[in-house]
Amino acid sequence: MKRFSRLQIFLHWLTLILLVLTYVAMEFRGIFPKNSAGYLFMRESHYNFGILVWIVMAIRIVLRRCYHDPAIIPAPPVWQMVLAKLMHVALYVTFLALPVLGILLMAYGGKEWTFLGMNIPGFVTPDNVTKSTIKEIHETWANIGYFLIGLHACASLFHHYIQKDNALLRMMPGRDK
Repeated sequence: MKRFSRLQIFLHWLTLILLVLTYVAMEFRGIFPKNSAGYLFMRESHYNFGILVWIVMAIRIVLRRCYHDPAIIPAPPVWQMVLAKLMHVALYVTFLALPVLGILLMAYGGKEWTFLGMNIPGFVTPDNVTKSTIKEIHETWANIGYFLIGLHACASLFHHYIQKDNALLRMMPGRDK
């Protein structure tokens, strides 16, 4: 069976882990009192994991150019392949755009922040109107991200259990058999 490269498989699952950590950090931030150590840790974790998602997604785009996707056997209908391409575009655009929007949100909010311990100073003039607009877009798009991730997972399970093809197995870790 042909699979994606080991690096592509690793980065795919690393992306999932980073996305879970990014979303968990933001969702769990609210269990702590505002500006407490726990709250600030969750907020900084959200920022850091989000930037790491962006880095991994950028690397994955480069790798998509270097490697061909292994064939799905048996081949699905053309309409499913078109939907799969659209889903992948939506996932890549979403998880490249959200960190950029997050950085702009902090910048227009006048916040300094740290990335892996390095201070990132403000680089634009703070503007509450722009900040509010970006915040609304960021939060709405992040919620759409939940839907996209769920739909992607459901599609892979549909391929595995209903269509009984190798779409999911191509991305599973392990040895080629």
